[in-house]
Amino acid sequence: MHIYLDIETIPGQAPGLRDEIARGIAPPANYSKPETIAKWETEIKPGLIEEAWRKTSFVGDRGEVICIGWAVDDAPAQALTRTLASPEAWLLGEFFGAVHRAIEASHGRVPRWVGHNVRDFDLRFLFQRAVVLGLRPPFALPHDARPGSDFVFDTMTAWAGWGGRVSLARLCAALGLPAKGSEIGEEEMDGSRVWDFVEAGRLDDVAEYCRGDVERVRLLHRRLTFEAQPETVSVERGRSAA
Repeated sequence: MHIYLDIETIPGQAPGLRDEIARGIAPPANYSKPETIAKWETEIKPGLIEEAWRKTSFVGDRGEVICIGWAVDDAPAQALTRTLASPEAWLLGEFFGAVHRAIEASHGRVPRWVGHNVRDFDLRFLFQRAVVLGLRPPFALPHDARPGSDFVFDTMTAWAGWGGRVSLARLCAALGLPAKGSEIGEEEMDGSRVWDFVEAGRLDDVAEYCRGDVERVRLLHRRLTFEAQPETVSVERGRSAA
């Protein structure tokens, strides 16, 4: 059983987080004049605080999950999204329950998790948030799977090698797969823009984008394992036919 996975995350919402970040940002060491420091505090520091705060969406001890998308084998991709007012624990609990039911329906088959950078980001982030929230998954999350593990197929690793990196957008472009964000009419969509969508109340678009990434990962997995080939290319006797 394959579970195709993608999650969307947002910056930490804990009260006081911005203040904590602000305390760790100091003016350049060569700034000594009070007026220079005051200008930096007014014009430069707010942007640095905002940048650092937004980056917390990529670390599990501070960021939070806002949407989880997944698909089991050939089943349609689905996504669960929460509002900022609803508990993150509810979202993870609903997802864990859905996966647990799928595992039970398959007579206890251990799933193979498939995603782009899924081991080091999606699975690890879910594991970390589960720990923070005190929410025990009813199945193993292979966030620390070793290279070659049967429990994880990471499309980034399959393409770039262990320790290598390639973006999902670049790989989709190379293989002629639907572009990220195409399902919601956005160009150059990625995880760094999810907060802007959430803040604007576009949660339905976040869910649609997340489902789109699940479908992209499924198509990519099938290309990488030679289960599917480009429709425009046929191969005969080792030569490509135009």
